Amino acid sequence: MKPPLSSSSSAVLRKARLSPYLFTLLAFIVFVSILYGEDFMCILGQLEPIPGRAMSKPVKRRGKLAFAIGKGEEGCDIFSGRWVRDELTRPLYEESECPYIQPQLTCQEHGRPDKDYQKWRWQPHGCDLPSFNATLMLETLRGKRMMFVGDSLNRGQFVSMICLLHKLIPDDQKSMKTHKNGSLTVFKARDYNTSIEFYWAPFLLESNSDNAIVHRISDRIVRKGSINKHGKNWKGVDILVFNTYLWWMTGLEMKVLKGSFEDENKEIIKVSTEEAYGMGMRSMLRWARKNMDRKKTRVFFTSMSPTHAKGIDWGGEPDENCYNQTTMIEDSNYWGSDSRKSVMKVIGEVFSKSKYPITFLNITQLSNYRKDAHTSIYKKQWNPLTPKQLANPSSYADCIHWCLPGLQDTWNELLFAKLFYP
Repeated sequence: MKPPLSSSSSAVLRKARLSPYLFTLLAFIVFVSILYGEDFMCILGQLEPIPGRAMSKPVKRRGKLAFAIGKGEEGCDIFSGRWVRDELTRPLYEESECPYIQPQLTCQEHGRPDKDYQKWRWQPHGCDLPSFNATLMLETLRGKRMMFVGDSLNRGQFVSMICLLHKLIPDDQKSMKTHKNGSLTVFKARDYNTSIEFYWAPFLLESNSDNAIVHRISDRIVRKGSINKHGKNWKGVDILVFNTYLWWMTGLEMKVLKGSFEDENKEIIKVSTEEAYGMGMRSMLRWARKNMDRKKTRVFFTSMSPTHAKGIDWGGEPDENCYNQTTMIEDSNYWGSDSRKSVMKVIGEVFSKSKYPITFLNITQLSNYRKDAHTSIYKKQWNPLTPKQLANPSSYADCIHWCLPGLQDTWNELLFAKLFYP
């Protein structure tokens, strides 16, 4: 007969017998965590709903979004509304009071005879926009960085933000400098230990149009999977505002580089504009998910800014454009032919699948009405105008960019609303 096992020996034996089961269980838990970890984080974390995205079940939030001090009115879409005349509070600043506006946007200085385009306020249907509070914005930015990333339209929004804030900062405590061969512009408020920055990256991805000064290239090429080329300059930012649209609109197709611009034999493929744009959007969202702390930072994306180059779109003459336009488009259903709904659809599809809480600033429709707000001919011309151009001003009118003060101040009012009252 075998001697009875001691209690300690029994425990060791039980432990030995259970080890394979424990190992299998632990391996399964690790596998599931890796496979579905992001989904668990999305369910438990904080998400900002994407406009138009239906959610079958309410998402539990683990606290409010960073910088939020309240929430918007229930059922209020601040991007759906109308323009109302406001002689009392508009403009929010005078052009002459903001020395940071580039000469491409100073319409009054360059001879625009009217100021009506400055007198309009955006009024959402059934609710109100919170008033832009420059003191709150600056105090929130104390010790932090805010950066606008994209093309010249985002640079206009960047300058608008500075114009809305700079009067609260003493002259000897603020500065504006450019770095990285003009790609990075930094406005600093030393008392607040804060910076508001603009980074030139018209595609967000690396491209052959990345030179901030010389970039008028008709044969545009973007490099696949290259967002880190620029993204390394965005790390450490607390509030990021992206835009990218106009530079993708070169036609029905876009050239995409596989490999490097330094490769002797470059592999370049053509894909549809929508496919290429979706590639850029997915790269941006992946970068944000990997590099931005959703508990402490916020990321915004500004939708496409419309142009007004074809008068026939709004019932005007075929050769008419934004030149000499002093009234807005009153048709609430107006949608210009150059604003591609297929691209907006790409944004909706990509954002609806995102596991990162990005805030969408849908400025397209409200800006579509504003054919009166472009810089037109009232800007610095970098090249001498020819007699033929002078005889036909609409031939050189800029129907892309916007006068400041003006429409882009409203974009920042919307950003302010979504930052503090999401």
